[in-house]
Amino acid sequence: MIKMKGFNELGLEEGFLSAVNKQGFETPTTIQEKSIPSIMEGEDLIGISATGSGKTLAYSTEIIAKCESKNGIQSLVLAPTRELAKQVQVEIKKYASEKKLKTVVVYGGVSIQAQIHQLQSAEIVIGTPGRILDHMQRGTLDLSDVRILVLDEADIMIDMGFVEDVEKIISQCPTDRQTLMFSATMPSQLLSIAKHYMRNPKEVSAESYVDPKKLEQIYYDVPHPLKVSLLVHLLKTEKGGLVLVFCNSRRTVDYVEASLKTNGIRADGIHGGLSQSRRESIMSNFKSKEVYVLVCTDVAARGLDIPGVSHVYNYDIPNDSKQYVHRIGRTARAGKDGKAVSILSDRDHENFDRVLRDNDVKIHHTEMPYVEKAQRPKTAPASSGKRTFGRGEGNRGGSGFSGQRGRRPSGRSNGSSDNRNRSQGARPNRRGPQSGQRRNHTHQND
Repeated sequence: MIKMKGFNELGLEEGFLSAVNKQGFETPTTIQEKSIPSIMEGEDLIGISATGSGKTLAYSTEIIAKCESKNGIQSLVLAPTRELAKQVQVEIKKYASEKKLKTVVVYGGVSIQAQIHQLQSAEIVIGTPGRILDHMQRGTLDLSDVRILVLDEADIMIDMGFVEDVEKIISQCPTDRQTLMFSATMPSQLLSIAKHYMRNPKEVSAESYVDPKKLEQIYYDVPHPLKVSLLVHLLKTEKGGLVLVFCNSRRTVDYVEASLKTNGIRADGIHGGLSQSRRESIMSNFKSKEVYVLVCTDVAARGLDIPGVSHVYNYDIPNDSKQYVHRIGRTARAGKDGKAVSILSDRDHENFDRVLRDNDVKIHHTEMPYVEKAQRPKTAPASSGKRTFGRGEGNRGGSGFSGQRGRRPSGRSNGSSDNRNRSQGARPNRRGPQSGQRRNHTHQND
């Protein structure tokens, strides 16, 4: 077995090493061990790693080493979402304390005036592309002295349609800067950005942060109206740690959240349609375990490092098959056991087949247990707006029928993607997870 280096063997500055030790970290993660030496040599770098693998610490090493107090903005970190930007700022501040560097986080949805004032004395800026561009256009953000540019969760920025914004921002940074790109995947548009804006980048990658031996993956094949009833039953009977429930759209998040609350389950929903203050409150309640179930879209959850997740439920199967891997990567971390449960109805079969075909996963079929009828919500949660749910709304499903079992398995077993023998000969709804909506618009919905 190859012995991992300790942080003291990576050549970190004493102040930074002291800050790392205060956090209780002893051994670097794979992505840290592979990337930190190159980063500290000043090389451009592309790091392929999952959320929670420790990349923020990795790129913080050089940011803090190169930045000097009261010398203007010298480092810029671009992040796709407000939550990730705030999370990155919290982490960098821990490591920058010895040098008294000032970090500022900027994102939309809040007053810009306070950010303008803070930017005047900042050395490190973390922000979302839209708000960074806003400041640039106002003349309140000068990038001419940036030495290090970081693109964090770069593939999500691409998925969210930030390609042009990112390129505009890069074009305003000095050409002799160091550019670091971290991403879970490497789509062609990212390769194009790397080719045009990075200098002979070194590529490193880390194995999945999830322990596959400790992750149980199962699926249920059920009539659509029974989805909520099964989810409620499982949440009440399978005890563990924190729970993530993934949906493909804001509307379904609202519906599932309301359904769970109606049936006595402490749950909150999070998506891009909520105010920043509400999102922050929801995440705080979840991390402190005041609420143990978080219903979310992929974009709202991506990039957030949430320890203690024991179960991941796919209420909707993702339109993008690779998102399945990102979702299940939230559990079975750091030696802990985890469980990923997918709840399929007819309209999920097409997406599920893609998940099996495109990923090296083994998902075992499980017979649906006897479930009691779940109560239907009458209105959406107060945080989600003014929607009133009628019969069959949300993800086009009510709560189910009392005392019914799921349909026969559709022929899939141990990862097999056999499409035949679907229950009752039903065909999937090719219009997507909701009637009348087009497919592959997950991020627009968020």
